[in-house]
Amino acid sequence: MSTPYPFTAIVGQDDLRLGLLLNAVSPAVGGVLVRGEKGTAKSTAVRALAALMPEVSVVPGCRFSCDPVSPDPACPDGPHAEAAGVARAARTVELPVGASEDRLVGALDIERALSEGVKAFEPGLLADAHRGILYVDEVNLLHDHLVDLLLDAAAMGASYVEREGVSVRHAARFLLVGTMNPEEGELRPQLLDRFGLTVEVAASRDTDERVEVVRRRLAYDDDPEGFAARWAEEESALRERIAAARALLPRVVLGDGVLRQIAATCAAFEVDGMRADIVMARTATALAAWAGREEVTADDVRQAALLALPHRRRRNPFDAPGLDEDKLDQTLDEAGPQENQENNDGDDDPDPGPDGGGDGGGGGGVPPQADGDRTPPPAEDDDTPSQAPDSAPDAPGRSAGAEQQPVAAAEPFRTKMLSVPGLGEGAAGRRSRARTAHGRTTGAVRPQGALTKLHLSATVQAAAPHQRSRGRSGRGLVVRRDDLRQATREGREGNLVLFVVDASGSMAARQRMSAVKGAVLSLLLDAYQRRDKVGLVTFRGKEAEVALPPTSSVDAAAARLESLPTGGRTPLAAGLLKAHDVLRVERLRDPSRRPLLVVVTDGRATGGPEPVALAGRAARLHQAEGTASVVVDCESGYVRLGLAGELARELGGTAVTLDELRADSIAGLVKDVTAAGRAA
Repeated sequence: MSTPYPFTAIVGQDDLRLGLLLNAVSPAVGGVLVRGEKGTAKSTAVRALAALMPEVSVVPGCRFSCDPVSPDPACPDGPHAEAAGVARAARTVELPVGASEDRLVGALDIERALSEGVKAFEPGLLADAHRGILYVDEVNLLHDHLVDLLLDAAAMGASYVEREGVSVRHAARFLLVGTMNPEEGELRPQLLDRFGLTVEVAASRDTDERVEVVRRRLAYDDDPEGFAARWAEEESALRERIAAARALLPRVVLGDGVLRQIAATCAAFEVDGMRADIVMARTATALAAWAGREEVTADDVRQAALLALPHRRRRNPFDAPGLDEDKLDQTLDEAGPQENQENNDGDDDPDPGPDGGGDGGGGGGVPPQADGDRTPPPAEDDDTPSQAPDSAPDAPGRSAGAEQQPVAAAEPFRTKMLSVPGLGEGAAGRRSRARTAHGRTTGAVRPQGALTKLHLSATVQAAAPHQRSRGRSGRGLVVRRDDLRQATREGREGNLVLFVVDASGSMAARQRMSAVKGAVLSLLLDAYQRRDKVGLVTFRGKEAEVALPPTSSVDAAAARLESLPTGGRTPLAAGLLKAHDVLRVERLRDPSRRPLLVVVTDGRATGGPEPVALAGRAARLHQAEGTASVVVDCESGYVRLGLAGELARELGGTAVTLDELRADSIAGLVKDVTAAGRAA
């Protein structure tokens, strides 16, 4: 076993280390989610924490790590006779992103359960992590149903395995740590709320600190054991401090005044539910114990709020986690004891927070617009202003084709659902119909490999004709492996939604482009909620570009959309061909994920020889490959040419206007976009 990097040798990352240590002191805090860019010691810190955890005493031979002092009465390996416990180090169990449900919760031998009535159970990772640390790297990439199982077990302290009426329960109390890179996609707000604390990590910009990081890492790589020995004294002191804080924790007093500050803070920041209040109370108590105090102070409440509230204030995926520290200080002062308020009356310059105060992320999640105009392209590259009545410039003297300052998106709205036709087999999501591990049962098949979802009636029907030949004499059913039937289920899958957005001069009217961006932002929000991957292709001037390769991070797509400039000709064919290239590569990378092409344009095509005919041929490439597509028609004004509808027919999809895209629109939108296009 390799020597882990010492926890005390980690340079900087104070919030990360504090969040982990508070959970080590009080696992009831509820775990910690570590968000940050790659290469910031997230995994190193989690693995190093295990060496600081106190040893645990377990029942000899128990696969579920029962405590000999108070063994689990429902332990599948029990009941346990009184015996001396065996001490061992606390485990750190890593849950891989590609793990199956059986690997996480354990597997039940259905054949023996049906024929012998025996609960033959093979424990999973939740059992291994009991009384230790469960570490999930890239938790945002974990399948949703696994995250649900994981967080349910963490909340209840137990894991339940159900297979056709046969159930097994065992204790599963662990310190849950998840790490993620927000660039690769966000967690749903419901799942974010289940993590007790969250910390943001980033690489230091201080030269001396970066030098020290490199120096220590190189020393560790050259001689791991020698490096760890040099930090042994600090590690021992930190281990003793954790044990002392755990012993002090039950004696820490949470006064009514402090409790009122906690409740007032959660109310002031409008967090949903009551979990935030409870987590803050537990975190503040752990902070007091960590400091060696028996009473919680306002400073503990402030630090607890900075750790427990930022991720609970997100209202949509485009909001960056953060907390207004000035508002936090004001709320704590107002809710604090009266004498504190009197003492602060003359303080015109309160101390700033650790980061200098200010709003740590009031929302938006998009970069601010740049100041100043951009340099316009040559005049001969412009669209003819007369092509669209509403494409006139907003400012005098500016042509429709000139590159314009990016405009803000209009308010997003709830969209009608667009789905891919047929039955897929992609990753679990919430958009199109698919064969999935969860959902309604639609049939039965012979299992390929391990049986996970038993179809009971089909299994009984397969075994029934053979009972006499198998010599059945008792009440039990004689079942063989060949009799078992796997249930086939139908649920929903996530798709690859590739946006192809027209950013040319014909779309450059500020009011229209604001509405277009609002519509795409709405579709991005819908893609986030339905667990899709998204990509963004834009076209303007003479070419198209991939503004964002397919990713699970819809907030990254929103940021690219917000800063999108407009102007120039309309190379529609280039946009469609670029989208074709992107989809071709993605089919090789992830063949089971079906694409949905969303083209946002008024249908115009200019520039080069025969631009309209070339765009039609590019569109028919998508139709030939069966790509589900929808064209969002952005044409407006009194004169409408209907070019977007023609493009939709060439794609084999359907066209919808911006108004029809709204979920509350009176006009209906056919869900099966490809079938609707072909019917037209």
